[in-house]
Amino acid sequence: MCGLAGLLDPALASTEDDLRATVEHMAATLVHRGPDDDGTWADPAAGIAFGFRRLSIQDLSLAGHQPMRSASGRYVLVFNGEIYDQRRHRRALESAGVRFRGSSDTEVLIEAIAAWGIEATLREVTGMFAFALWDRVERRLVLARDRFGEKPMYWGWAGRTLVFGSELRAIRAHPHFVAGIDRGALATYVQLGYVSGPRSIYEGVERLPPASYLTIDAEGMRLRMSTYWRPASVAARARSSFTGDLEDAIRAVDETLAEVVPSRLESDVPLGAFLSGGIDSSVVVAYAQAASSTPLRTFTMGFDDERFDETEEARAVAKHLGADHTVVTVTGDDALSVVDLLPTIYDEPFADPSQIPTYLMCRLARREVTVALSGDGGDELFLGYDRYRWARDAWRVHRMLPAGVRAASVRGLDAIKAGTKVGDARLRGRPLAQTSDRLSRVLRSRGAGDFYRALGSHWSDPAALVGVAPNGDWGEAADGWSFPEAAAVVDTVAYLPDDILVKVDRAAMACSLETRAPLLDERLFELAWSLPVELRLDGQTGKRVLRETLYRKMPRSLVDRPKRGFGVPLATWLRGPLASWGADLLSEDRLRRDGLFDPMLVRRAWDEHQAGVANHEYRLWDVLMFQAWYVC
Repeated sequence: MCGLAGLLDPALASTEDDLRATVEHMAATLVHRGPDDDGTWADPAAGIAFGFRRLSIQDLSLAGHQPMRSASGRYVLVFNGEIYDQRRHRRALESAGVRFRGSSDTEVLIEAIAAWGIEATLREVTGMFAFALWDRVERRLVLARDRFGEKPMYWGWAGRTLVFGSELRAIRAHPHFVAGIDRGALATYVQLGYVSGPRSIYEGVERLPPASYLTIDAEGMRLRMSTYWRPASVAARARSSFTGDLEDAIRAVDETLAEVVPSRLESDVPLGAFLSGGIDSSVVVAYAQAASSTPLRTFTMGFDDERFDETEEARAVAKHLGADHTVVTVTGDDALSVVDLLPTIYDEPFADPSQIPTYLMCRLARREVTVALSGDGGDELFLGYDRYRWARDAWRVHRMLPAGVRAASVRGLDAIKAGTKVGDARLRGRPLAQTSDRLSRVLRSRGAGDFYRALGSHWSDPAALVGVAPNGDWGEAADGWSFPEAAAVVDTVAYLPDDILVKVDRAAMACSLETRAPLLDERLFELAWSLPVELRLDGQTGKRVLRETLYRKMPRSLVDRPKRGFGVPLATWLRGPLASWGADLLSEDRLRRDGLFDPMLVRRAWDEHQAGVANHEYRLWDVLMFQAWYVC
């Protein structure tokens, strides 16, 4: 894993030394992503410059140094990520006469582009990546990103200069960048708990969408966005095309996993895996261990709060699979000590509370390894989230109920939430009241996209909180699909790249740890979507075929257990050890001075939460994480 930064200045007003100094300064903000090596390259005649920070994973020699030039000298590349099938492409290129100087996948990528072109290469390679490529002949810059959006790429403007980088901090480091808050992006953030792409929190800066590449012609600064893979289209084409039975599906999943997971094991530095004991991480460890001649290093972080502790389950899985397992138990104080680091780690407002244990897990693993496998992606591919079942059942009820009944239900649910009328004071702030609040908002929705948007919203009326409506309409991706497939499509194009993968990438990179998600493979994705829904979600049991496949590797007693997630007791913390910190960030004077949130709405939520009459943990965490970032 690495960090990259760069600029393209059409004014051609800078010397080579100036260009190098600027991109070196930009890339220096990314040293956590690449502590092992650095490099710059500049061409003042074109106004182009690249800066790079390297975390050495493959080919630790100088032959892997970046920025890298192609053998012909035509192309210059900075590349963050891994190409998992690089050996196959290396053999094909060597057969065509290419002679390689080293063993890095960066060199394979640049020579593939030189031989096959940018789009053909992107369609052909399997990996996680973000890269910038300069064509010295065509005077053309290309920014590209992997299929699922595992690796980040931001781009935007600093005056008339196009700037780009792995994180926003690199763009902010350009001397002409002016940071202005995109209020539409802010509205989306408080709705979802994360900034939804392609926008960023700053005006004039965007995230390159997954499976896309942006071409910028230096002459005239003409921009063209292209997409080389569309998950919704792939899912639609593959949808329920599998003709076998459950045993055939298990065999197909087993064969694909046996091919995909080992391909993620290539590394010239120590490699391990996160292991929670859940299905996804257990699948990854099971297939990785089967492909390894030595015990795989696995890591579990335990909590002193038994509601969130999964160490015993993970330890049992590791023992059965023969992994070399490490467990570290952290206290609430350990977790709370991370809170002040979060604005720096995430570099953009981000309010998924599992960011705290995720960072602690990465910090634990980095003591022993430089690369760690994760189970991310299994829920989206195999319909594992609890909300898929809840959404499916609620959508059925929603469509059956007459408008008058829905209106009456909303009134009753609102009463339960408030602990009045049909409820009582003992319900205030309890899970039933929280569920009633969400269901009330869902019943008000119209259409599948609006329905799922309401289901996933924190602040049900973001416009009232920040003064403008959310930008984008990610929920409409659900329209035309039946639940729970609709939810999985939306999550694949929005929640996965903008929440889950952001959470893991930033937490891992803060520790200079590379993470790989073997389940995020286009072959496994297409296979999963070819399966009928009932082979993935059977009644109230998600990941059916993945679970059945794992039964062949482990006893059922180690597989069949309730899913706890990766959470923290946030509601309790906000009323206890974080109360003073939160009260300061959410003071009415500060909110009015900043002018970004309605102070009355925020303070009402804070006071109700502190009094225990409601649980507003996620709404408050959204605002708190923004405020902590904003003042950082």
